[in-house]
Amino acid sequence: MAEREIRLFGDPVLREACAPLTAFDAATAQLAADLIETALPEGRAAVAAPQIGVALRAFGYDLDGRRGAVFNPVVVETGGERVDIDEGCLSVPGLWFPTPRWSYARVTGLDEFGEPVELEGEAVFAQMLQHETDHLDGTVYVQTLPGQRRREAMRQIRQSSWF
Repeated sequence: MAEREIRLFGDPVLREACAPLTAFDAATAQLAADLIETALPEGRAAVAAPQIGVALRAFGYDLDGRRGAVFNPVVVETGGERVDIDEGCLSVPGLWFPTPRWSYARVTGLDEFGEPVELEGEAVFAQMLQHETDHLDGTVYVQTLPGQRRREAMRQIRQSSWF
């Protein structure tokens, strides 16, 4: 296992729609371990494969006492209320913006062995599921912000020392 370097907003890999995994082998297990390891440090909840430079449909998480990796995830259900939740991203360090998210989400996918897995949750866990699957479609959360909020986010990103 290895904690991997996080790619920052502006890196082309973050704009790519990721390819699904079709083979589950030792490389898949290593990717799962790396994603989980990268999600573990304090202040993190999850990391998507493109955030570590891998354009495959996968994310790792460590949140609310649950830890694992999901391959080829699909959001199959959202519900509850759509509310603005303060959201941040490892690829947009130090910046947080109110982001519209459903208060409930359910994702299906596969584990590192190719076996079916289902994750569901409310509040922050639901936010994480939506956030990470967005990454796999080439979308960073600031791109989903409405109008003026998005313009302000982009202004702050351009002024950031890391950009």
